[in-house]
Amino acid sequence: MITIDDLLAQNKLWVEEKKAQDTEYFNKLSRAQEPHTLWIGCSDSRVSVNIITGTAPGEIFVHRNVANLIVSTDFNLLTVVEYAVDVLKVGQIVVCGHEQCGGIEAVLSQPDDFDLIFVRKWLKPIQDTYRIHKQEIDALDDMGQRATRLAELNTLEQAHNLAQNYIVQRAWKKGSSLRIHGLMYCLREGTLRRVIELSD
Repeated sequence: MITIDDLLAQNKLWVEEKKAQDTEYFNKLSRAQEPHTLWIGCSDSRVSVNIITGTAPGEIFVHRNVANLIVSTDFNLLTVVEYAVDVLKVGQIVVCGHEQCGGIEAVLSQPDDFDLIFVRKWLKPIQDTYRIHKQEIDALDDMGQRATRLAELNTLEQAHNLAQNYIVQRAWKKGSSLRIHGLMYCLREGTLRRVIELSD
């Protein structure tokens, strides 16, 4: 098992490597952040934003939660969106779902005795999406295909939820060229693909 001491040691090696490449790396990074993108993605540990997009620290402002949900009562999410749009002036927001998402799979295979109370409540919007598209999803051959399709539909739904959000609507009314991109990430291949793009 990786311990906190292991993580601290790895951090020390990383710092030394960065300083060897550029002695001013951390001084430059500490001056300010100017991200071009807000990324709203899943908390899944296999979907590391800077790694899969080939970007450096400071380029992407990130919010993550289970199954990349845009919930109108989530003050954490709303704070991140407001700061990104109104202060950092990001030009685009990505809502990224992924294949083999545990939240999606939990909705599809949830037993009656599912006792993770907060997880069950959090996943309610995905249960609603599944209910609406149940006939299409259930007609697919296997659980993997069903989970991928529900993840796509969830990403579409969340992108539309974000487009209807007051913060985004206000920015568009002020003439912002902000764009919303719904993406899907394939764990097996490491690739991203677009499922929707929204703008004013």
